[in-house]
Amino acid sequence: MKKVLVLVVLAALFSVGLAQEGRTIGDGLIALAAALAISLSAIGVGIAMAAIGSAAVGTLAERPQAFGQLLIYLVLPETLVIFGFVIAIILQGQIGG
Repeated sequence: MKKVLVLVVLAALFSVGLAQEGRTIGDGLIALAAALAISLSAIGVGIAMAAIGSAAVGTLAERPQAFGQLLIYLVLPETLVIFGFVIAIILQGQIGG
């Protein structure tokens, strides 16, 4: 019951805020999509980096000469967050337009 009450109060507050600024609900959904693009890509990369990082440290302890190759393996997943950031910027450009 408390969850429903919280949702009703939040819906009322958001509708008042949208009415004051002259924004549509579509603008809010675009902003939510931009936030999800960054957050979900960062969470996914964090999960992947946990496995990759531990394997890289173990390999580096045995073979220090493999540092360059391991660095590429560690940097490559981070490009997904950059892609999420670019998508978020593109989506933010769609708000209000």
